[in-house]
Amino acid sequence: MLTEAQVRELIGELQEPFLHKALKDLDGILEVKIKEEKNHVSVKVAIAKTGTAEQLQLQTQIVNTLKEAGAQTVGIRFGELPKEVIEKFRANEQEENPGLLNGSKTKFIAIASGKGGVGKSTVSVNLAVALARLGKKVGLIDADIYGFSVPDMMGITKRPVVRGEKILPVERFGVKVISMGFFVEDNAPIIWRGPMLGKMLNSFFNEVEWGDLDYLLLDLPPGTGDVALDVHSMLPACKEIIVTTPHPTAAFVAARAGAMALRTEHELLGIIENMAYFESKVTGEKEYVFGQGGGEKLAEELKTEILGKLPLGQPDWNDDDFAPSIYQLDHKTGQIYQEIAQKVAKLLG
Repeated sequence: MLTEAQVRELIGELQEPFLHKALKDLDGILEVKIKEEKNHVSVKVAIAKTGTAEQLQLQTQIVNTLKEAGAQTVGIRFGELPKEVIEKFRANEQEENPGLLNGSKTKFIAIASGKGGVGKSTVSVNLAVALARLGKKVGLIDADIYGFSVPDMMGITKRPVVRGEKILPVERFGVKVISMGFFVEDNAPIIWRGPMLGKMLNSFFNEVEWGDLDYLLLDLPPGTGDVALDVHSMLPACKEIIVTTPHPTAAFVAARAGAMALRTEHELLGIIENMAYFESKVTGEKEYVFGQGGGEKLAEELKTEILGKLPLGQPDWNDDDFAPSIYQLDHKTGQIYQEIAQKVAKLLG
């Protein structure tokens, strides 16, 4: 027959689901009663929030633990921990795990462009995958909240799940992804003003359980609007990559995004020139359909370098592992992305 001390020892090791501490460390075991004649154990446990799915999970753990130890039947009541205990341990948890914006070793890389249609999101998803192929721990925020496209580009069909008070990002190709697209039904339009967009971005940083990341990439909306400004203010140590095409007008407009990065003391890692040329599969001849020189002109103006030039084309699609915008490692363009990823990793040390 179990004793009160044994019961406290057994369930004291179980973790409280919201503060992620052992019940014994929180003084969360309020009461233990044992009816020897019926081999029945009754306990009262305090947690941070009652009436939740997490409470049910802990209840199952307690019942299984005590029955495996010999109890015939188990009764459980739940109460709530005192506010001062919750606040104390939440503060401790924030100090131990300061999150992405406070003291994290994660390096932030914003992918920006002056205008839409230059392939910024395509670059974002492929650079993220290429960095993951180098063995890096990579996250990707689809911060283009009005024009979210990352889940579709990566062939992601799952939705994030919630654990405790944190959102778990969806992982594909070794990249952890969060996007406004996960929270919108049927591709509905987003009709929000600036402050609401800032709150959503803040949630992506602070309410998502990213874990230990080497790099967190942000696919910014084109231009220099509210979201881009919010990112610049939230992430003082962010690095930035500007995507342009060879066309002089695209490069001229992209210079605005680069200039904003420099004014807000974001370090420019370099320029990626997308749609630099079209290469014929038949002859191997390159045609410069959008002209030449835009990337070089932009790099010179912003006093940075060209990280790589990407051809006009599309990936080889695989019905079994469908991701319409991801280039495989053995694809010519996939190899260029790997070279860019290696340059970025080297620049970031």
